[in-house]
Amino acid sequence: MKQNIYSILKGKFLVSDDSFKNWRIIIFISVLAIIMIASSHSADKKVHEIARLNNEVKEWRSAFVDGRSKLMRLKMESSIVNRMAEKEIFISENPPQKIKVKSQDKK
Repeated sequence: MKQNIYSILKGKFLVSDDSFKNWRIIIFISVLAIIMIASSHSADKKVHEIARLNNEVKEWRSAFVDGRSKLMRLKMESSIVNRMAEKEIFISENPPQKIKVKSQDKK
């Protein structure tokens, strides 16, 4: 048992006569490890990109809500009346009247 551990630590399995099988396994495992590491890095990049896009969506949503609330304040009748009063345009004392037009058939 002790001899087997020493031969592994010294690397005798890499230089022995039947070492070609061992090298194939080592190269195969190394390629698999490289593919696994690359896949992990790719997944990490995607996670970071998703987090960045989520933050951007939150910022745009916040800007949209802020713009909508400003628009609602600007559209309020009281704010329009105040802005028109600065230009000396006031609300009419008489309410508007509907004008009804009757179409005449041409003969």
